[in-house]
Amino acid sequence: MEQLSTFDIFKIGVGPSSSHTMGPWRAAQRFLANCRETKVLASVQSVRCDLHGSLAKTGKGHGTDLAVVLGLLGEDPVTCDTATLHDVYQQVVDTKRLALAGERPIEFAASRDIVFHFDETLPFHPNGLSFTATTQDGKELSQTYYSVGGGFVVQDDESAGRDHGTRLPYPSETASDLMEHCRRLGKSIPDVVRENERALRTDEEIRRRLAETWDTMQQCIFRGCTTSGVLPGGLNVVRRAARLSAQALNGRTFPSLAEWLVAVKSSSDEFRDVLKWVSCFALAVNEENAAFGRVVTAPTNGAAGVVPAVLLYYECFCARKTGPERAYEDFLLTAAAIGMLFKNRATLSAAMGGCQAEIGVSSAMAAAGLCQVLGGSPEQVLMAAEIAMEHHLGLTCDPVAGLVQVPCIERNTMGAVKAITASNLALAGDPAQAKVSLDAVIATMWATARDMNAKYKETSEGGLALQIPVNVSEC
Repeated sequence: MEQLSTFDIFKIGVGPSSSHTMGPWRAAQRFLANCRETKVLASVQSVRCDLHGSLAKTGKGHGTDLAVVLGLLGEDPVTCDTATLHDVYQQVVDTKRLALAGERPIEFAASRDIVFHFDETLPFHPNGLSFTATTQDGKELSQTYYSVGGGFVVQDDESAGRDHGTRLPYPSETASDLMEHCRRLGKSIPDVVRENERALRTDEEIRRRLAETWDTMQQCIFRGCTTSGVLPGGLNVVRRAARLSAQALNGRTFPSLAEWLVAVKSSSDEFRDVLKWVSCFALAVNEENAAFGRVVTAPTNGAAGVVPAVLLYYECFCARKTGPERAYEDFLLTAAAIGMLFKNRATLSAAMGGCQAEIGVSSAMAAAGLCQVLGGSPEQVLMAAEIAMEHHLGLTCDPVAGLVQVPCIERNTMGAVKAITASNLALAGDPAQAKVSLDAVIATMWATARDMNAKYKETSEGGLALQIPVNVSEC
């Protein structure tokens, strides 16, 4: 069982894909660290990156080549200037030179040194990539990594388990484990998760990082709701969140997130209007994600809009009068607990499990978080997560042109609405009468993932990807 933290599930980074952008970026950083540790960085003459399986098949649309270059340059997805990413990448392409780790100039022709192996998948995982550095004396250093979903990366010779070096006091491999901790301690799910976090960091740091996570999510929504235009990639997908926001606010514009939030909270709370806002929030995040903006994995980039959309729905329309201060902390801790269960017992990778592993998991996380802050018991919280995932089982990943746009952006709106519905059903229900447990639905999801045809697992070789006419040369 992996020893996971809330901040393993919620990572701040860059779109459009946690598996195909952030994962390869982190792998490149790890390879640089390996070069430093083995004291070969100063003598490296060339570097080659080989992309396999899903990373090759949808790598161009997901910006995998850009992520590899930025990672080799020593840039970090948390702190990089997202406005200049493409310019930095293009400079490397045009000059055929790269400053390895920002300090070692080498020749680097992206068309030659990033190799897409479309017909070769490595045994451990569909998202495999290898880096090979050649030194001035002809020696080679080579490492293979796997981007296993949600921005997690493992090396081929290490355990896939996450080890923080500290044994968590209340480890939960299953929902039953988590429920047992809650009953024995008389604590809520976020209380149990908070106790685990305290084994890794101080209360002050936990609170700071939760606030940073929520602020990043809100800033992402605000940018998406105030930015118009066409998304990059060649599909010519027009942004819609800004238009929805403007319509709901009667054309008024606001220079800051704080002022915009005041206006949203003061807007109509009629069902139809609230539903539009939920869709708007989710669209905003994933339009930003598709544009290589800064997002938070929740638990992935492709599904990054569901959790923030549902949490902002709560903040704007459920808690604007009576909500407790910093309810977002309990929401995020609860959502993370659900994400950890799926990570441990199934997968967060669409390349392994289809979109049920992304939108399905994010919807379950959001449903649980919302149920928690609306006063649900631990049993009801787990029930909400189960209901949400139950109705995403079998969802395929079939991105048109390998881009995280169609149908990915709209799927976040569907996941958010299903999460709200699941939470409402759980709050009105009796968990003792439930026919399906969260553990059962997680097991079913994993079994479904294993049975699913490979072409429906983030390859763009099935589903909608074959039905939508695309000029591949433009994408």
